[in-house]
Amino acid sequence: MLAVGVVTEVFAQHGVGLPDFDFALCTDRPGPVPTDVGVPVTVTCGLDRLASADLLIALPGTDFRTPPAPAVLDALTAAHERGSLVAAHCVGTFALAAAGLLDGRRATTHWRFAELLARRHPAVAVEPDALYIDEGRVITGAGAAAGFDMCLHLLRREYGAAMANGVARDMVLPAHRDGGQAQYLAAPVPEDHQDERLAEVLAWAREHLHEPLPVAELARRAMMSKRSFARRFTAATGTTPHAWLRGLRLSRAEELLETTDLPVEEIARRVGYGSAAVLREQFVRRRGVPPRSYRRSFTNAP
Repeated sequence: MLAVGVVTEVFAQHGVGLPDFDFALCTDRPGPVPTDVGVPVTVTCGLDRLASADLLIALPGTDFRTPPAPAVLDALTAAHERGSLVAAHCVGTFALAAAGLLDGRRATTHWRFAELLARRHPAVAVEPDALYIDEGRVITGAGAAAGFDMCLHLLRREYGAAMANGVARDMVLPAHRDGGQAQYLAAPVPEDHQDERLAEVLAWAREHLHEPLPVAELARRAMMSKRSFARRFTAATGTTPHAWLRGLRLSRAEELLETTDLPVEEIARRVGYGSAAVLREQFVRRRGVPPRSYRRSFTNAP
């Protein structure tokens, strides 16, 4: 039921300026579909509805250990062959694997079932720590709420960061989470309000991206040593302070490139890079294209 809620919320109508999707739930046997919370969902669309879909998402279910019906596998394969995007998160990934769509590709699933996926489908390169993995026209996500991460990534990829951020704000969710599933395997108990201080420092950093933000300064604001701060930061976010800041700076740069006509030099300054050349280097390395090419992909700005 959570997975149904994830996709229906992300692809619902979110208001002016945000995309409207032609969304439908489909099944090979239309009618009441049981869920893990005991409340059935009435699905009226059959597999024929998938024939014109640009995106198919295989939702997780409690019977994932049994391969889907041949008609479902055929529908997934046909969609992929005609160029549609095919995605799944949590144990929905098992359906894509059963259809052979993950062979020779990297994929992820809920960390609890990653070993089972790898054992059943040895041709799949399972990465149990990823929140989501984009392999072009096949995208997989981790368990439970990581479905939001995967779907927001799809919006960001197809419509740009500004659009994905708008949908995320409407749902009161972070537009992007750094790190992998490892950060959620254990939940340490806060000690001496350090977690609250860390959250305050991260919020402060988001508002001061135009500044250098060395780790020593962040640690000072958190009232920790650099070593303690780095250790606690990684435990809380699943990534390093440097990687977190880099991702934040690039995400903000994407949004400015899409929504403003600011020169790249000014955008570089606003997100904390010393020059347009440094921003370009990071953008090419992490996004695969220079900033101006990215801008042309989403706007008509020069």
